[in-house]
Amino acid sequence: MPDAALSQALQEAYASAPSEQIILHTLELRHPAFVDGLGQTTAIRVVRDTADLDARLESSATLNGGEMVRFIAMGFELDLPPVDTLPVPEITVTLDNVSREIVRHLDAAAESQAVIVVTYRPYLSTDLQGPQMDPPIHLVLTEVEADIFRITGRARMLDVGNKAFPGISYTAKTFPGLTR
Repeated sequence: MPDAALSQALQEAYASAPSEQIILHTLELRHPAFVDGLGQTTAIRVVRDTADLDARLESSATLNGGEMVRFIAMGFELDLPPVDTLPVPEITVTLDNVSREIVRHLDAAAESQAVIVVTYRPYLSTDLQGPQMDPPIHLVLTEVEADIFRITGRARMLDVGNKAFPGISYTAKTFPGLTR
């Protein structure tokens, strides 16, 4: 079954594997504790390639939506979630040769109760004006382990089965008419 989120160009690239078009896999890790030297919220952005990548994010991106951003070249492993009947698909994400900056951000995140969100975006080398999957895949990173060579974590799709429905809590405080 085709994935409706994939662009037509990416579907063709997967199907025909042309040598002049390279699929560039990117990851973005976000957490409220990830801040830059100026105290501004930032994200860790990496591309599985040998050179850094400047590409435009989708307009609905949480940080820097619609802007050109830099993805740092880094080796990583990621198997996309299977189409399966499991309640919450899980995958393993491994980043190789991580920098001190990434370890510093992850240490800051470990002291917080907030989750690390991982966003996967594929780009085509011939079109960097936006990801070739809209919406991109968002995962929650858990069980992070780090050593001097790599960082490994389990990532899972947002657990929709355990979310409250409806998403609004009808309380007397937010809906005063309920007390009458």
